[in-house]
Amino acid sequence: MANIVITGANRGIGFALVKSYIAAGERVYAFCRSPEQATELAELAANSAGNLTLHSIDMADGKSIAEAASILGDTPVDVLLNVAGIVGGKTKSLLDSPFTEEDFAAWRTAFEVLTIGPFRLAQALLPNLIAAKGKVMTVSSQIASSAWPYGGMYAYGATKAGSNRVMLSLAIDLKEKGVSVASIHPGYVQTDMGGPNAEITPQESAAGIKSVIDSMTLENSGSFFKWNGELHAW
Repeated sequence: MANIVITGANRGIGFALVKSYIAAGERVYAFCRSPEQATELAELAANSAGNLTLHSIDMADGKSIAEAASILGDTPVDVLLNVAGIVGGKTKSLLDSPFTEEDFAAWRTAFEVLTIGPFRLAQALLPNLIAAKGKVMTVSSQIASSAWPYGGMYAYGATKAGSNRVMLSLAIDLKEKGVSVASIHPGYVQTDMGGPNAEITPQESAAGIKSVIDSMTLENSGSFFKWNGELHAW
């Protein structure tokens, strides 16, 4: 039985990943900002025979991340999945309207959640990951790629691109410890962000992400994948 840590576990892709790993018989530590409000996750935990537990984490708060890591103690972590995310405020072109101080504040928060947070959590769980020779997968976006042919999405694109570079650096630094690290574009998914007309369901995305994680090795560590296993242009 592998030990799986998932952030953003209460909805969308994160929740679908929780269900996928529980169905596979793994031990899942599910983290989100407000577990007391995650009713579906709680129901799943109640029927998991102890294989799923719910925990609180705020990816913009270093103290919260340290407290989350303390829950694991010295338990080896086979997979760390950074799924928690936010849009980061305004998404339209600068030509539509200028950014305000409120918009810039939202951008800074997005950096904390999407770029710094996953690094902080990987650092906090590093002994656990090394003990298992584990894997770190961070959910990114095609918008992080320089091949993305559209404007706007300044905060989201910048923070996801920054996260990709951070994960590549971790992959290089942790290879000698046997820990593989990668980023993944989850597809255009029917979530709160993607909307109901997106191309794939959270379940399809989660199945693809899990398959990619299963195939991760030290040789392809540092890659930016698509949910279907292909490499994404970066």
